[in-house]
Parts: sequence; C-alpha cells; structure tokens
Amino acid sequence: MKIAATLLMFLVLLLPNAFAQDYTRWNLPDGAVARLGKGSIEEVQYSPDGSRLAVVSTIGIWLYDTVTYREVALFGGHTNRILCVSFSPDGTTVASAGLDETVRLWDAVTGEQKRTFAGDKYEIHSVAFSPDGKTLAGGSKDNRVLLWDTETWEQQRELTGHTGWVYNVVFSPAGETLAVESEPGSLQLWDTETWERKGKLIRHADWSARIAFSPDGKTLAVTSMDGPDERVELWDTETGQQKWVLTGHTDWVARAVFSPDGKTVASASWDQTVRLWDTETWEHKGTLTGHTHWVESVGFSPDGMTLASGSHDGTVRLWDTETWEHKGTLTGHPSWISSVAYSPDGTMLASGGETVRLWDVETGKSKSAFTGHAEWVESVVFSPDGMTLASGSRDGTVLLWDIVTGEVKGKLTGHRFDVKSIAYSPDGTTLASGSGDKTVRLWDTVTGELKRKLTGHRFDVKSVAYSPDGTMLASAGSDKTVRLWDAVTGTHIDTFTGDWCVTFSPDSRVLATGNRAGFALLWDTVTGESKGQFGGSKKAFKSAAFSPDGMTLATGGETVRLWDVETGEPKGAFTGHTEWVESVVFSPDGMTLASGSRDGTVLLWKVAD
Repeated sequence: MKIAATLLMFLVLLLPNAFAQDYTRWNLPDGAVARLGKGSIEEVQYSPDGSRLAVVSTIGIWLYDTVTYREVALFGGHTNRILCVSFSPDGTTVASAGLDETVRLWDAVTGEQKRTFAGDKYEIHSVAFSPDGKTLAGGSKDNRVLLWDTETWEQQRELTGHTGWVYNVVFSPAGETLAVESEPGSLQLWDTETWERKGKLIRHADWSARIAFSPDGKTLAVTSMDGPDERVELWDTETGQQKWVLTGHTDWVARAVFSPDGKTVASASWDQTVRLWDTETWEHKGTLTGHTHWVESVGFSPDGMTLASGSHDGTVRLWDTETWEHKGTLTGHPSWISSVAYSPDGTMLASGGETVRLWDVETGKSKSAFTGHAEWVESVVFSPDGMTLASGSRDGTVLLWDIVTGEVKGKLTGHRFDVKSIAYSPDGTTLASGSGDKTVRLWDTVTGELKRKLTGHRFDVKSVAYSPDGTMLASAGSDKTVRLWDAVTGTHIDTFTGDWCVTFSPDSRVLATGNRAGFALLWDTVTGESKGQFGGSKKAFKSAAFSPDGMTLATGGETVRLWDVETGEPKGAFTGHTEWVESVVFSPDGMTLASGSRDGTVLLWKVAD
C-alpha cells in the first residue's frame, strides 16, 4: 500500500499544467489570468488510501498531498456550487455533483474529467459509491435516489417514495444497506440486494444535515439542525430505535463522523467547535477550538491518526487524534468576497468578507489577513496614498488599518446598523460611509471625528462614491434613489433613479448606477439628465466600475459584463464564478479587471493588451 501511494504521488507531482506549483492559475475560465482564493469550504474527505485530502469548495475540488499538505490538483468544471463528492473504493475515481444538475467523474490521478452526465434535470445533493465500487448512488432534489452502474454508467434504477428532497445517501460499510435522508427529517433504509425498503427510522427533527454509519454498520449517527437543543442522534440500524442523543453544541450541528476504530464520534458545529464523544459511554471527551467561524465538515484519515475540520473561516485545521493537538492548517478558502479594491500602485488587492485580506497581484498569494471586526466585512478601500486600508463591517464600524504593520490605527463608530459601503475622498482627508441606518456619514481621517451626517434616504444606503475631482459624493439606497451631494458642504444637489451601486466616470461628468432589474443607468452630473441605459438581464447589477479611460463600464451580478459607455453596446462578458459577483474594480493601469464573488474567490481578467 505504501509503495502504491508513493508511486501515485510521484506520478501526480510529475504532471504538467494542472499540477504546476502555481495553483492560482489552475483551471481558469476563459479570459482570466489568475484566481485569488480557493472558494469556500463545503466538505473535507480523505481518499481511501489516505494519501490525499479532498477539500470540496464552491469552485471545485482541491486535492492536497497528506504528507506535504501542498495542493496537487484542482478539479474544476462545474458551473455552479458543488454540494458533494465521493471517492471510489479503489481511489481511482472521484464523483462530484451540485447545483448545475450534473454528476461529474474525475480521474483521481491525472485530474482529467472522465465523464459528465445529467442528474436527470434536477440538482444532486449527495453522491456515494457502494463499497464494492459497482454502484454510484445520487440523492436528487425531486425526492428520488438515482443508481448508476459504474461499468456502463447507465442508470440502473431509481428509489422513490421519499417525502422530500434527498439530502444524503450513505452505504453501510459492508454495503448491504443504503441509508437515505430526505426532507423533512425522514430517514429510510434500503436493502441493496433487493432494493426493497428495509425500514424507516422514526425521527422528530424537521431537517438534518448529514448521516454516517459506524464501522460495524450497527449504528447510524444523524446530525440535527432544528430546535434549541442542537444534537447528534444515534440510531440502531437493526431495531430502528434511537440509542442515544449527544448534546452540548450551542448551534447547528453540520456533521458527525465515526473514527475508523469506532471508538470516537467527532461532530462539527456552527458554534465554531468540534466535539468528541466516547462511543462506549457516549460521554463528551473533549472539544477542539480554534476556528473563527462555523465548522461545516469533519473527516478522519483512514489510519485514524488525523482529523480534518473545514470551516467557513477559510481554513482546514488538522488535529492529531492521539493528543488532539492542532498540527497544521490549510488556508486560502475565504467563504465570501463582498468587496475588492486595488492599491493605488496596483501591486496589491484587498478583499473583504469574513476577514480583510491583502493579496499580492503578481503572485496571487495572500500576503496577510486583518482581523478585528466582530461581523462580516462589507466594503474595503485604500487611501489615496496607499498607506491605509479602510474596512466597513456589519458590526457598524469602520476600521483603519496600517498597510505595513497590519495594526488598527483608527476606529470610526456611530452608525446604528451595518456599514455597507465606504469611500475615500480623492485628497484622503475624508472617508464617507453608507449604512443600514439610512445615513451617510463623513469622517475626518486624521482625527476620526464625525464631520457631517447626510440624511434623506428612506431605507439603507448600499453604496457611496466620491467623484474623482472631489466635488461630489453619490449615495445609492434601497429606496431606489441615488442622491448626489456637494462633497464639501453636504448640500443635496440632485436625485436620480437607481439602487445597489454607484460609480463616477474618470472625468466626473457621468454617474453610473446599477439596479435590481439588471440595467446600468447613466446620468449627466452637470445637467442631471439621463444619458441612457443598457442591460436589462433581469438580474441585478450589484457593482459597477469605469475603466481608467472612461470608455468601458464593467458590471457585476450574475456574471461580469463589459459595456461601451458611448454606445451602450455590450463589449464582452466573463463567466467563471459559481456564485453571484459582489464587486468589480479595474486595476489602475486599466489592463486587468478584478471580480469578487460569493464563491469565495477573486478572479483577475485581462481586459487590455
């Protein structure tokens, strides 16, 4: 086994292209030159021989070498979020499925996609290989379980009669039973010889997250995500009776798994912890802490020596199962990108989400992470001199960070609700912040004092922007209005139609706004007249940015689109994100466009030679 694993890893490391060291350029969509971040974590799973750790993310499946814990592959091809993955028993094939209604098969050694077939026009929420490798089961959104023959990849049969969406399918270790979890909290057992229903476990949960068999197949662990007593239920698979209930987590339990020797159950929770339980006494034997956001997934290595836990804090933490000490961390999986901003010299990119991160544009690698907000970061922006980074958060504050030291050098407080957007004045002396409290506030960046509060929006302010000449400030609100203000006096100048986002042209003569109907609206800032509109995709534009020469407008929403400002005609579109695009920004030289997405990545697109 060790010789085979070593040979396999040797072959993997020799592969060109897909297995090159610069993972920021693996499997890029057309037009993209780099990817920052690896997508938010959905699941972690070891290969059968333990040589690889698969991290299922929103953009693809990352494979890590479990000796070096370096990236060796990225399986990318799904056009929407991946929900599940399963290794074949011999470790040669990986199956994945998700919201794009396809099931994809990958060669686990070469990383090549072997086959793609439709999930019968419905989303597949769970896939599992049978222990003998002859069958692949998939749980469908249309209340069915689909069974495929792994030799012909023809559908063998389907299992019906479930009460709702099928969220989980799991084979027992010996393969004689298939457990199926469906909405709402219905758990059924099927005989894999006859494909007759063996029984139904009586449960009172409204909805559960995951199910897992014990190594001997006699116990089924079911995580619960309803009610005040978040718990793990243990069921006897022979009698159908509940054996035990494990309580102690203070938030939803996302998953529970048995150790290979069956002596321990590990449970992952949104309370940011992993709890450990003794399966003989069912007593709590320890809690693993360190994650800073909810823990989505846990998995034991086949030899039982390591436990991996994946979290929405963007990390996979590795734990020694003898000492339960933390022994390593895999990073680079931010859960959501809300905002992106280039530094004035174009060498760095900042992103906001669970944390504030600085990225090196040339290498695509994370330089540092700034933590200090108590809630999600909605907006980031560099000061004009590039020495300060400001971040606005759902906690109602704006933090000012020293780029060199990473320390907080100022905190702006006063908003009663979340800060949704921030913008520096061109001279760097004032910072504007728009909030859910319906106000725009102007702050002195030296003293941190509030200079002025602008009111008039009837609902939350989603976006603020200064004109490049520093004379005007624009704010967009959920009341479907864009208000134009005198940047010096705070006097209200004009009101336009629009919401979600605002941005000025480089000459300050045009204001572009995006709206929920997918239109970009252009306004003359001098006359107040409409200069036209374009788009109309019925999908909201959540962000917009002018190119430095003012000839192109980029919009972000369901995808990234480029528009000719003069004619309003589309110039191109970039597809590749698997979730909504929250932010777009041009590099200072206009050569590159960065887009930040809910899929947890920033893509850099080449827009000019």
